[in-house]
Order: sequence, then structure tokens, then C-alpha cells
Amino acid sequence: MASKASSACLHLLLLLLLSGTAISQSVVKTLPGFPGDLPFKLETGYISVGNVEFFYYFVESEGNPGADPVLFYVNGGPGCSGLNGFLYQIGPLKFNITDYTGGLPTLIYEPNTWTKTASIIFLDGPVGAGFSYANTTEAWNTTDTLWAAQSYEFIRNWLDIHPDFVTNPFFVGSDSYAGIMIPILAQDIINGNEAGITPHVNLKGYSIGCPHTNTDLETNAKVTFAHRLALISDVMYKTAKTSCHGNYADPTTANCTEALSAISQCIELANSQDILEPTCSFLSPKAKEERARRSLRDDSQNFILPSPRRTGGFWCKNFEYLLMDIWGNYKSVQDALHVRRGTIKQFFRCNVTLDYTVDTNDVVPYHQNLTDTGLQVLVFSGDHDMVVPHNGIEQWIKALDLTVDTDWRPWFVTGQVAGYTRKYTNDGYRLTYATLKGVGHSPPEYKRKECYYMFQRWIHYYPL
Repeated sequence: MASKASSACLHLLLLLLLSGTAISQSVVKTLPGFPGDLPFKLETGYISVGNVEFFYYFVESEGNPGADPVLFYVNGGPGCSGLNGFLYQIGPLKFNITDYTGGLPTLIYEPNTWTKTASIIFLDGPVGAGFSYANTTEAWNTTDTLWAAQSYEFIRNWLDIHPDFVTNPFFVGSDSYAGIMIPILAQDIINGNEAGITPHVNLKGYSIGCPHTNTDLETNAKVTFAHRLALISDVMYKTAKTSCHGNYADPTTANCTEALSAISQCIELANSQDILEPTCSFLSPKAKEERARRSLRDDSQNFILPSPRRTGGFWCKNFEYLLMDIWGNYKSVQDALHVRRGTIKQFFRCNVTLDYTVDTNDVVPYHQNLTDTGLQVLVFSGDHDMVVPHNGIEQWIKALDLTVDTDWRPWFVTGQVAGYTRKYTNDGYRLTYATLKGVGHSPPEYKRKECYYMFQRWIHYYPL
């Protein structure tokens, strides 16, 4: 019996090696900074995709993992670790911000985690994000479309070694910059399924929060957004609209350039991630390179002394982000997560030095093609977000020319207005659009409870 079991194990190992998928998965029962055992099942590991080793964090649903949906989730940047989603947005843990005084940050359970109703794969992607790394120099190079293709291969390889989840409903999701990749990924999955590529991915839909979709459209939307929220005067808005003819993304006249410069100076002290918050510096190494890049992260050069919330001192939201850089670089943390030693020099919440080339500035055509697929889609945004303004999102959704199923109305959580929503249909395809009141970029970082109820209702096909 022992020899047969050994033979079977060797055969399985050979099959996995031949398929290019290495066995590197571990169950994590405790994490430094959290007291006692984790109250959920966490698995971490690497999945090989060509010459890239993608690191992931998988949390089984706390509900019914055998039947609940599986969500593949990536963060924006590009270059932000999956731990950003895990600890700041939709995962089961968060940092204890209030009591932090230095040293190893502590963790507390987050009751409004999306893992209460779905299993979630948090990915360190693209390569260079988090603990993901490449085995060759060339493999560090990434583009939008390559990231999507690699994500599709990652999903197939992950399902190969997690066959119990092959039949579960599968969703893909993202926030911020990764919104440019998700519809490409969804199309890649559908094309692969139609071509008979195995394992079949049981794709049912996708969720995108404050999604980057069309660069020019978002740039144009910011001026209108600023006027609607009284960040600029009527005179400034009318001057820009007249001199730029509604095109603020590519000014062609001196008058337009001058009008836009006046607007920029007027709003520079308002935080683009949340217009009601103060601006503050990007608290991460390589800040100079960050400001030089065209990205969706805050690039303010203003600085407010970082101090925890509710202490009466100056406060900067980026202080909270800094805790991840501190926590993730503890050797005890990396050992607990089973990170391979020597594969990365330093962990960053968001790596701003990726070898990344933007090759897609408009994915509205992808969204248009996907309206014929019968997928379920959730698009949501904070109404105080000036990075990806909600009015720009509403504009490209309108361009899809869908049928309005449920018109504009408020949606509620515990009797309070959480935001506004509209639902669209197209021959089995369903798109739910939702705003969240008083929320910035990204929504789950501001209102976890409301975002959880939104996700729970949507993914189980209930109206918001």
C-alpha cells in the first residue's frame, strides 16, 4: 500500500511539473500581529505562469465554500499587492490604526469581509507587485494585455490544483487601474472557453470598483465633476468649456491651456482621492519616480504630518497605507506567509518601479462586446472620487446602449441611503451600476459595511 501511494504521489508530481505548475501552496493558521488562530481558512502560494511566479492569498468562503462563488481579485496601481485588497478593502483582516504607536502593526478581524459570502483569490499582480517575481530579466516586462493573458493562465493553473472549485460560479474583480485589465481578462476567458481550453472557467461575471476605463473620457470628466461639486466657480468652468470646446484631455489652444491651468491651481489642495480630505504625500519609497509616472495614484507634493485617526493631531490617509509596508517587511510575516526567501529585495504595498508599458487606453469596446455574453456585471464608484469620477463612468455605461431595467433610485443599508443605483439589461446580460455616498477612491476603503452589502446582494442576484 505504501509503495502504491508513493507511486501515485510521484505520478501526480510528474503531471504537475509537465504542465508547468509547481506545487507551492501552504495553509496559514496564524499571522504576526493577530492574536490566536485566524478565524478563516487562508492559503498562500505561488503559481507559475511562464517565467513568472505569481504569489496569491486565497481565503475560503466563511459561508458555504462548496457552493459559494469564487472571486479572483486584483488591485490597481498598477503594482499594488493583493494584500491591499485583503487588508484595506474587502478582506477579513485590517490594521488596528487607532492604537498604533510603532513596531509591528496589529491586526483585527473585519466583520464586513466579502469572504463571508464568497471565496476570494487575492493576487500580487502584475509581476513585481507584492511578492510576485520573475525568473528572467525579460519576464519582468508587462503590459495591460499581457497582464490579462497571464491572469487567465494563472486562473487555469490555480483551478488545476484546486479542482473542488472548478464548478463554482467564478467572477473576476478589481479596483482602480486594474479596471482596464478586467474586461480584457473576461474576454480572454470567454474566448478560451469557446476554444475548449481546459480547465473550463465557469465565468459568471465581473465586478469593477472606481474602474479605469478610458483615459481621455476620465480626464474630461474631472472638469465637469469639479464644477458639479463646487470645487471651481461657474466662471472658471464656462471659460474652460468655451475655450476647450469640451475637450480637456488634449488642449490645442493657448486659451484652453490657460483655463485648465487655472482650474488645476484651484483644485490642487483638494485630495483627488476624496475631495473632502486633505492632500498628503505618497508615503512610499521612490516617491519621485511615482510622481513622474502617469498613474491613478495620488501624486500630490503637499505633506501633512502622518498621525493616527482620532488622536487630535494632523491626519493623512496615506499613514494607514504605510503600515502595510512596515508589516510586510517583517521577516516573521514573510515566513508566516511562506514567501520564498531572496526573491524580492523589499516589500511595498504598491511597487512604483514596475517595468510596465501601457498598451490600452480604452476598454469600452471590450465592455461593448461583453454585453452579448450573458454575464452579470457590477460597476461601482464613490461620489467624492475625482481620480475616476462617477460622471465619466456613467458616460461610458450610457454609450453601451443597454436597456434600463431599473431606473435611478437610492439603495439602502440598515435604513440609510448608501448610494444610488441603476440596472441595465441586454438579452441575459445584466449590469448594475452603484454609487456610494460620501466615498472616495476606492469605495471599500471608506465604507466596508455598505460595500459588503452591495456585493452580497449583487453576487447572489438580489437587487441592491
